[in-house]
Amino acid sequence: MPNETGLVLYENLEDEIARITLNRPSAGNAQNVAMIYALNEAFMRAARDKAVRCIILCGAGRHFSTGHDLKDLAHDAVGRDYDLTSTWGDVQTGDVEGWLGWEHETYLDMCRRWRSIPKPVIAQVQGACIAGGLMLAWICDIIVAAEDALFQDPVVNIGVLGVEYFAHVWELGGRKAKELLFTSDSWDARQAREMGMVNHVVPTADLEMFVHDMARKIAAKPTLAIKLAKEAVNAALDMQGLQKSIDLAFAYHQLNHADNRLRFGGLLNPNGIPETVLRKGGLSELVIGDGRAESA
Repeated sequence: MPNETGLVLYENLEDEIARITLNRPSAGNAQNVAMIYALNEAFMRAARDKAVRCIILCGAGRHFSTGHDLKDLAHDAVGRDYDLTSTWGDVQTGDVEGWLGWEHETYLDMCRRWRSIPKPVIAQVQGACIAGGLMLAWICDIIVAAEDALFQDPVVNIGVLGVEYFAHVWELGGRKAKELLFTSDSWDARQAREMGMVNHVVPTADLEMFVHDMARKIAAKPTLAIKLAKEAVNAALDMQGLQKSIDLAFAYHQLNHADNRLRFGGLLNPNGIPETVLRKGGLSELVIGDGRAESA
């Protein structure tokens, strides 16, 4: 059943599984602010439902998500049209404090909350998984990718060091993270599996069934054991410095925004944003390194 916006679909499947679907296929599932808050609502619904023991996150249409919607101006409504999920208070001041609060609320705090859901979450990824799409995949416990999946964080092109949930080193390894950030090149599903970012790569036609079968298997396990296993693994990553490094990168992210505002009058360097990106909203047009990706 859809939520009130229709941007995110929520289904209770058999075997105590919930499926959450990003539902902007015509925009490559680019994430506007309304979608992000609808996604939070869906995740919290699944987290609170005692009948749900495993969650699947997927995208409608050809792509998982082409990232944050660059033409979305709804961030001006955060704190007015949406109930804040954090304690950042007034995020509409129009100054550095306001922008910091807005991005903390909408991107960083959301991702951390979703990562901490005490139930297993499986990302079902096909097509483009770009920038903000990576953030959604990376907060999941398991990532299963179709053979046509393509991944990229190209935001260095627009004057920012990387996405807000900066988990690149843990997902890709240090040297590969530097290469893929510096060049803005994309990587395919096979490469993602070799780097340890993806658990399985399956034929596109088999993706939904493969993920459902895995979710069914996981949902049959004792819930407390699964919860504590997830907590233990997340804690190990955090003790290695994951959360502290994300905090530092987020601060640098804000420094990039401040520099861009001084230089260009906006949060991003416009020189790296093709007109087609601004028209379509997502970042899929920036996947130009190897020519394999199509526009959302």
